[in-house]
Amino acid sequence: MEIVLVGNPNVGKSVIFNALTKSYVTVSNYPGTTVEISRGAGKFGDRRYNVIDTPGINGLTPHSEDEKVTRDILSESGIACIVQIADSKNLKRALMLTLELARLEIPMVLALNMSDEAKERGIKIDTKKLSEKLGITVVETVAVTGEGLGKVKEAIPKASVPRADLADEPAQAISAPRRIERRARIVDRLAAGVLSAGTLQKSRLSEHIGRITIRPVTGIPILIAVVYLMYLFVGRFAAGTLVDFFETKVFKGIVNPFFITMADKFIPVTVIKDFLVGEYGIMTMAFTYAFAIIFPIVTTFFLFFGVLEDSGYLPRLSVLSDRIFRTIGLNGRAILPVILGLGCGTMATLTARILDTKKERILVSLLLTLAIPCSAQLGVIMGMLGTISGKALLLWLGIILFVTIAVGYAAAKVIPGKRSLFIQEVPPIRMPQIKNIIAKTFARLKWYLKEAVPLFVLGTAILFVFDKAGLLKSFEKILSPLVVNLLNLPEKATEAFIIGFLRRDYGAAGLYVLSKQGMLDNIQVLVSAVVITLFVPCIAQFFVTVKERGIKTACAIGGFVFIFAFLAGGVLNFVLRYLTLNLGVPVI
Repeated sequence: MEIVLVGNPNVGKSVIFNALTKSYVTVSNYPGTTVEISRGAGKFGDRRYNVIDTPGINGLTPHSEDEKVTRDILSESGIACIVQIADSKNLKRALMLTLELARLEIPMVLALNMSDEAKERGIKIDTKKLSEKLGITVVETVAVTGEGLGKVKEAIPKASVPRADLADEPAQAISAPRRIERRARIVDRLAAGVLSAGTLQKSRLSEHIGRITIRPVTGIPILIAVVYLMYLFVGRFAAGTLVDFFETKVFKGIVNPFFITMADKFIPVTVIKDFLVGEYGIMTMAFTYAFAIIFPIVTTFFLFFGVLEDSGYLPRLSVLSDRIFRTIGLNGRAILPVILGLGCGTMATLTARILDTKKERILVSLLLTLAIPCSAQLGVIMGMLGTISGKALLLWLGIILFVTIAVGYAAAKVIPGKRSLFIQEVPPIRMPQIKNIIAKTFARLKWYLKEAVPLFVLGTAILFVFDKAGLLKSFEKILSPLVVNLLNLPEKATEAFIIGFLRRDYGAAGLYVLSKQGMLDNIQVLVSAVVITLFVPCIAQFFVTVKERGIKTACAIGGFVFIFAFLAGGVLNFVLRYLTLNLGVPVI
């Protein structure tokens, strides 16, 4: 038997799910979709139940893939109880959903979450009277502290079906406007005598912070500060200090030498030994990249992301960026995968699932592939350009931003489909709970180990085969004319672009070494930095794009990005040299 958690977006379902199951047991796609659902188990009364955490919905008539998945789950047999999680501050909105759920004739429990915030706003709810009106158990909860969750567990085995007179008419019975009107009248009757608004308690510091984070004048500087802090924590501390420690001290200093020694002793077959510990070995490359390089970066990003999520800041970020993203066919929710892309493009491609339409998901996948450098690559590029001048770094940033907006605008015109409506409830700013952040981080890291690490192994195995078959050398010969003639870079730079397909930051690192060796002049440094940023994604991100968007779309994106990167680099090289040589303009 199953218990299904249902509710509007941003009401605390995931926190309550974690409390009911004690752990995120499995996170997987709902069959036939790219929407993730969490499944766990919990004991309530004398029985154990499977617990499902569904995506947030505003109604049972689906307007997005997330809402369709929730509707499909609710239509399955074997549901013992629906636990509706509601925001106590928005009772009427929650009751609109309750009326729809009542039509399913499945036992229900209503958990009025964030009751502490409601009380601070002078909102009082008579749960006993509301329970009598609905015919189901109603419990006030504070998910982040665990208050009331014990009562929810006790109520589940004794859950009852909502009163029959609450059930909404079937969709075909009346028109949509009349149905909404009818629901609103029923909700008003339910709220009468149950919901009262008292005097707002003294304003808290969090209220002031909440207001200034959403106003453009103050919100944008705060956004810049938050992004900068994230860059320091993820891009500098994780991608620099932590990666250097794990890659140099742990793997190259201890782990890899140990396995190389073991392979030399016990594996006489050269090919097998190379496959395990060679230049493109599973241990020396795949595991080193997965655990020494990516793992520290995604861990710190997930921690930082958890703080933003638990504090209620992310919805404000979406609101602030909505106007910008509208120009390229997206809405404010797209800021989340874009920010995640600055940590790791592979993870960001997966989080594009939060967008409602296929068009938006393809657009974000394209922009992540084309113009969003991961934190490790960004750090190397900043090091490259920083040795020239601050002007070079700003010029690189301006070019990348221009490309992002121009390509996004053009792609939005070409890719069929519509931009979804941007509806974003803005919760109050809260003090993040360490327990919640750690729980979510562990859950996401578990997902990383399950979903991403196998892609590193597969990609490394493919490179191993290509190397043994001599295909990597062939690729060098194919790319050399483009690198030398179009970009005016030394032939040695070809290796950097090939290895850039394996890992973007390694490609940038190869170019950085060339610049340190004096093999690149200032213009070549800027051109190579732009091209490696716009170049095809790392192999792990490519495979994830295949998984998420399909092989045809992934190859189309990859092919476009490959051609565009070299054309953009060629044009930039021509313009910079023309300005410098013919006009004498010192562009860098």
